[in-house]
Formats: sequence, C-alpha cells, structure tokens
Amino acid sequence: MALTEVKVIDKIEVVERGHIQVREATRIMKDGEQIAQTYHRWSYAPGSDISEQPANVQAIAAAAWTPEVIAAYQASVEAAQAKLGE
Repeated sequence: MALTEVKVIDKIEVVERGHIQVREATRIMKDGEQIAQTYHRWSYAPGSDISEQPANVQAIAAAAWTPEVIAAYQASVEAAQAKLGE
C-alpha cells in the first residue's frame, strides 16, 4: 500500500476587473487511486508580480492583463482610496 501526495493547479479563472483566481488541488493517492482531495486558493490583481507562478498561470495573466485592464484596475483602486480619504 503506497500513499502519495500530488499537487496540481486544477483551475485558473479570470473574474471581474481582471482578477485571476488559482485553485490548487492536493490529492492523496493510494496505489494510484485518489482517496482524498483538498483545495487551496489564492488570487492576483491585474499587474501583480506572478513571476513565481507556473507557466500556465503566467500565460493566462499575459492574455487577460492588457494595458487597458491594468489601467482600469489601477484607476478603480485610486478612486476607492480617494473615496475613503474623504
């Protein structure tokens, strides 16, 4: 009986305002058959440093984060900060 742990990024989503959500599945395998699974999620705002992420996450970001998307996101953040400062 061999137990192994396998981690895979099984979902990458682009959501409102260009945020990228990443889901990593940790699968516990027993003799090659999955017996358990858990998830860990994280997200990135447009223009974030994703240089440490796998190539598939970087490719999605490169496609989704156009200069227009990054500029619109930054403008929305600045507007929200200005509103908080009032």
